[in-house]
Amino acid sequence: MVLNGSEIVIEVLKEEGVDTVFGYPGGTILNIYDALYKHKDEIHHVLTSHEQGASHAADGYARSTGKVGVCMATSGPGATNLVTGIATAYMDSVPMVAITANVGISLLGKDTFQEVDIVGITMPITKHGFIVKDVTKIADTLRRAFRIARSGRPGPVVVDITKNATSDTCEFVPEKPVPYDSRKFDHYTKEDLQTVADMINASERPFLYVGGGAVISGASKEVRELINKIDSPACDSLLGKGAVDATDPHYTGMIGMHGTKASNKGVSGCDMLLTLGARFSDRVTGNVNTFASDAKIIHIDIDDAEINKNVATDAHIVGDMKDVLTDLIPLLEKKEHKEWMETVTGYKKEFPLTYPEDRLTCQYVIERLDELTDSGAIISTDVGQHQMWTAQYYRFRSPRQFLTSGGLGTMGYGLGACIGAQVANPDKTCVNIAGDGCFRMNMHELMTAARNRLPLIEIVIDNRVLGMVRQWQTLFYEKRYSNTVLEDETDYCKVAEAMGCAAFRIEKKEEVDDVLKKALSIKDRPVLIDAVIHEDDKVFPMVSPGGAIADAFDENDLG
Repeated sequence: MVLNGSEIVIEVLKEEGVDTVFGYPGGTILNIYDALYKHKDEIHHVLTSHEQGASHAADGYARSTGKVGVCMATSGPGATNLVTGIATAYMDSVPMVAITANVGISLLGKDTFQEVDIVGITMPITKHGFIVKDVTKIADTLRRAFRIARSGRPGPVVVDITKNATSDTCEFVPEKPVPYDSRKFDHYTKEDLQTVADMINASERPFLYVGGGAVISGASKEVRELINKIDSPACDSLLGKGAVDATDPHYTGMIGMHGTKASNKGVSGCDMLLTLGARFSDRVTGNVNTFASDAKIIHIDIDDAEINKNVATDAHIVGDMKDVLTDLIPLLEKKEHKEWMETVTGYKKEFPLTYPEDRLTCQYVIERLDELTDSGAIISTDVGQHQMWTAQYYRFRSPRQFLTSGGLGTMGYGLGACIGAQVANPDKTCVNIAGDGCFRMNMHELMTAARNRLPLIEIVIDNRVLGMVRQWQTLFYEKRYSNTVLEDETDYCKVAEAMGCAAFRIEKKEEVDDVLKKALSIKDRPVLIDAVIHEDDKVFPMVSPGGAIADAFDENDLG
């Protein structure tokens, strides 16, 4: 059948199973939006308040479902406004296809109104980028983009289509999507598996470090089976949350700069560290020369570029996590490490997470939210103290529950991601937890949530400062609070109500349960909760920059 380029775009989206796109229209992409209008009963378009919100929403949709998230924007500033969201997805291996439109082919390279080379701009932060100038290339390019986005180590792909290609016509032949074969990305032998199995079997003090790759590959079941078979304590990275049930006795909490002392001391004292789908971020390792220095380090990852990049390994396997563990677990001996588990459990008892109990704190709000949602909500965050407190105090029991910007650390990420997650999971409770400094960056997306009647909850941790930066200024810059005090008098409840949301303020611990219950009961619109906390509340434990994770300190250590 003969279709124009815009109709071909929509047909390929339908082929790929896309049911939702997030975006913002404009001149050069009008043809695609016109075609989308004709298929609005098949593909739901969510109009965000800003293109960055669209990219974060596509990201949240993808992280919470495992599907490819799709966003759209017009040329020029529309396309460049997607860049932060694309970079966020790239750093955290999130499958996304960003479709942009550009000026007509005859106008390219002439500094035409709203012309930018978005493929060139995003080249360092995408798995691949395409500019399509010929209508006959649209279908195959888009199909390839989806394959690239979701295969191997996932990531974002940009497809930029010139306006002439969206209006020209050609013959379109429908195709079925190529089935995803994870095994094609496995590059290991039976000998590799046996080498790793022998090292694990010989270990007397094993420790598992579980990263985001375990979530992305859908290997949570295998990870939990592995933990129980070898009787090993396990920690996670920020992006690995939910792969291990936070209520499992083997679980020790997050590792790294704001990880638990139990995890940091356990990894520092183990004799074998099995790392699953993680990249040994500097925020995890601290001083790499002291990181797990007494341990044999095994690294399993789908991306061979990560092997020996930050930390030297004693053995490694390159492959899809689910495949690798499926092949590896039968080679492992059933073990009991009673003495080692008692040691690590002792760390958990000796060094529990604590916070001030005489006033309202973010930690208390998160603990009560965890209890009232039975640890089952999808939680997104922005970046900073509230992000670390959420990772520490919400008990994530399943994968794809926690959506946060790990690698890029994008302030303003959370609300867009929460919108994407709520659209994708209409029957689940979705909550975004943001600091007031982060919230003000993309607070306009509350209008998107209100317009779409999304019952998400936005909790603003309101300390009137840029909390994490202030914490560093307090500890390492002799309390020189350079531009971290937010001195305006914005009333976030009034802002939210003006945008069509319900709003509540919490100033005392005694108010928390009542407000959270009210917020959870509202199903016809978004709810904002302004939780006012002390400006000098800090995230502990903490590792000094460049320090060893074994030397994590808290308030008690400061004296």
